Amino acid sequence: MPWVAVLLPVVAVVYVATGLTAWLRRPGSRLGFLIVAAGGLWLAAGAANVDSPALVAAGAVVRTLPLAIIVHLLLSFPTGRLRSTAARVVTAAGYAVCLILQAPLYLFAPGTVLTIDDRADLAQAGLQVQRVAGALVVVATVTLLAGELRRRTPEQRRVLAPLAFYGIFALLLIPVSSALAAGLFGDDGLTLAAVQLVAMALVPVAFVAAASRGGFARTLDIAELGTWLGAGEARRPDLERALATTLGDPSLRLLFRLAGSGVLVGARGGELPLPRAGDRRGMVEIELAGAAVGAIDYDAVLLDRPEEVREAGRVVALAVDRQRLTVELRASRARIAATADRERRRIARDLHDGLQSRLVFLAVQAGTGTAPATLRRGIEDAIDELRELVDGVMPAPLTERGLRAAVEDLADRLPVPVALRVSGLERRLAPEVETAAYFVVSEALVNAVKHSGSATLTVELARADGHLRIEVADAGDGGAREGGGLRGMADRVDALDGALEVESLPDGGTRVRAVIPCAS
Repeated sequence: MPWVAVLLPVVAVVYVATGLTAWLRRPGSRLGFLIVAAGGLWLAAGAANVDSPALVAAGAVVRTLPLAIIVHLLLSFPTGRLRSTAARVVTAAGYAVCLILQAPLYLFAPGTVLTIDDRADLAQAGLQVQRVAGALVVVATVTLLAGELRRRTPEQRRVLAPLAFYGIFALLLIPVSSALAAGLFGDDGLTLAAVQLVAMALVPVAFVAAASRGGFARTLDIAELGTWLGAGEARRPDLERALATTLGDPSLRLLFRLAGSGVLVGARGGELPLPRAGDRRGMVEIELAGAAVGAIDYDAVLLDRPEEVREAGRVVALAVDRQRLTVELRASRARIAATADRERRRIARDLHDGLQSRLVFLAVQAGTGTAPATLRRGIEDAIDELRELVDGVMPAPLTERGLRAAVEDLADRLPVPVALRVSGLERRLAPEVETAAYFVVSEALVNAVKHSGSATLTVELARADGHLRIEVADAGDGGAREGGGLRGMADRVDALDGALEVESLPDGGTRVRAVIPCAS
């Protein structure tokens, strides 16, 4: 049929055009390459209708190979890469059925330069074997696709399920319609060929359309991500959304590593659950100048090339580090607010359960004629409890006599000797500086007493050049431990634009240093 010689190249052009479109949109995916390759095979298959013996032979050899590429596309969607051994085995079997088991159809059929014997019976037997083997490949493909659908998100299933159904329909259409041609189309071979070719021409369109929906699209190349992020402030996209759009994973999360603690938090400063083994999530670190500044949590099924995610992380590393400062500030403010709320709840609980109950009991005693001496002891106990409560919130020596007196009072109450060196504190500091400094010293000393085992502790307070320098050191096996206390110290210092450093000493022990700006 002469018109088939025209229609097959048209089908090939459709494959090549859609394949190139997919390739340009997502260069890192092999999907476009496979579709272009299928277009080339359709073109070669169409060569069987021309007068050149060599082209006729080539067309006979590759006639069914496009069907194997459809199996390959189905099992590797959306990246074009086969992720499992089972998928690779089934795909290889598909190529073998379409290439090796195709041999009897041209070796024992008349009319090609490849014919070795005119044996219609052997050609027919080979065709039946090819159909049975092809049916087994289709069954295995359906089984793998069913498992893949179960692992996908509901949104992705809505895209993948119709594509899988159409792909299987296209695989079955040519062998089934050819086997039933007489009953379906009678002697009208033209209609049969037209139906088959139109169905095949729609296959690449279906794949490219599906790849553009449901979280499978990647609208930017990684190389363009830096340019996009370099846009003006008003037009610059949200960093997490830019990464998700570029990589084509709407579930992608950008995490920021807080300095000092090493905790990973989200853009709002709150800690997020990290991927667990078996949940099909992946995570790669983002590093800048050798230091970890964040991480990308992504769908490892959708993005099966960690190096591609890592490359995107390298592109945005500087932007991540810059945004991390804002995130750290948010996290610090959130912790300060949470600490204040806990402290208020503790004070309310202590007042309600302790002091208020004691005062109510004293009132009852006073109404029942209790001896004055007993009432006096009760009142004195209530005063002591109130004094302890006030001292826990804000020590009286700190508010009345300043930082030096408060630290001396604290050192006197510790079970470990404290060597205190103070300079430049003849005049009082701003209340907020004194408060922050006192609680840094207090937390560092309590940590050292609890954990270091040191026989002596050293505290140094020095004001010079408009800064208050604080140093707390022990000679034990580690006084400062990661946790809420250390973060609380850092938050207090950060709130005053200061800096906190925790250092392990070479000879053992820990040194906590803080520098807080203050009025000179």
